[in-house]
Amino acid sequence: MSIINATTARNNFFKLMEEAITTHEPIFVTGKNGNIVVLSEEDYRSIQETIYLSSLPGMREKIIKGLNMPLDECVEDPDEL
Repeated sequence: MSIINATTARNNFFKLMEEAITTHEPIFVTGKNGNIVVLSEEDYRSIQETIYLSSLPGMREKIIKGLNMPLDECVEDPDEL
């Protein structure tokens, strides 16, 4: 996680973009009137998808159940197809 001021962010904008894209870590930029967070597009879309899936009734419980299921119970035996 990086925290930088707005002047530093402005002077290093392309480096800031590259850092957000490659590290997948948010970058916090502080300013006089408030702060912002810089994320890669991939990370932003991932957050949006998580919010959407979490909003579907019962989806959260299904995801947790799936995460707790042993892998050998999830994969079909190709010989049985």
